[in-house]
Order: sequence, then C-alpha cells, then structure tokens
Amino acid sequence: MSKTDPSAAQADLFDSPTAARAETHRLFFALMPDAAIRHAIEQAAAAVQQQHPALRARWVRPERFHATLNFLGDFPAVPDQVLEKALAAANTMHAQTFAWTLDYAASFRGHEPPCVLRGSQTPTELLALWRNLQAALVATGLRLRDERQFTPHVTLAYARQELPQATPVPPIVWHVDRFVLIHNVVGKGSYQILGHWVLSG
Repeated sequence: MSKTDPSAAQADLFDSPTAARAETHRLFFALMPDAAIRHAIEQAAAAVQQQHPALRARWVRPERFHATLNFLGDFPAVPDQVLEKALAAANTMHAQTFAWTLDYAASFRGHEPPCVLRGSQTPTELLALWRNLQAALVATGLRLRDERQFTPHVTLAYARQELPQATPVPPIVWHVDRFVLIHNVVGKGSYQILGHWVLSG
C-alpha cells in the first residue's frame, strides 16, 4: 500500500485552486453618487487615463465609485454586533445636504498609488458629517481606528506610479443628499448596501 507524504498533501490543499480561501468582509459608511454624477466621474477618469497613459493603472468600475466616510473594519465574517451598533449610530444622525465640487485628480502614496478625485474646497457640512458619525460610532462602544484627519476623495484607479502633478478636471458638482453603509467582500462582486440615510434639506 502506498503512503502519502503529509507535507505534500498539505501543499496540495493550499495550492489547489479549489481550496477554500478565507474571505475578508469590509464594512464602511460612504457617499454613493447617483447615475449622473457617476457618469461625470467616469468621464473624468477617462480624461486622466488619456493624459497619463504611463500610470498603467487598474481602473475602478463605475458602479464602485464612492467616497468613504467612516471605516468600520475588515472581518472574517459580518459581525452582527458591529452591524447593529453601526446602524444604531447612523440612526441618530441629523445632517444637512450639501454640494461638493470635485475638480482635480491627484495621487496618494503607497503600494499601487491610488489615483483619486478631490475637491479644492471641502464643505463644512461634509466634515461635520464625518466627525459626528465618528463620534456616534465611538459612543456605541465600537473600537475604530483613530482617524485624526479626513481627506474626502473618490478613488479612480490603483496605479504603477503616482501622477506627476495634480490634474484639473471639469468641475463635478455633487449634490450630496444621503449616505450609506456598505458591505464588501474584498475582491469579489459588487457592493451590498445595508442601509441608507437621507440628509435634511
């Protein structure tokens, strides 16, 4: 009777394309554009791509365009307690609608530097929404990473190199009237909206 090498069996288990791989479930609050703003962002991304072909980037699909507000964390499965507390915190929010103008593309540093769309001016209402939601989340007892600074942006791509300089785009005036809670299985499929909250006029 032949014997199986345990180390070889273990290697087969982890190397096999059919082997189960651990999933990462990501939860975060965000602003999601409507169809018109999504199309305008897509056009801005195409213009940046045309002007900077050397980026050799992985461009974000339009249906995934968003601006992250408050990041809740990465988990091996969706944690019910975290979800319940996040929903409870969001339900306490009272925030005003606002207009946010996106008018240039720039790069963040890092591995595969993100190419992002930003605004020259950050609305005070946007800062207040981020700050107050963070405080509400902490008040529920959630342990969040310490966010001392908020740089609102929409990620367009993950590139091989940084943009050489900020690149102006035709201004996109985004009238923000809601925020959402997103569940994302990293590397798989589309975003799942777990809740949305309308801002007051």
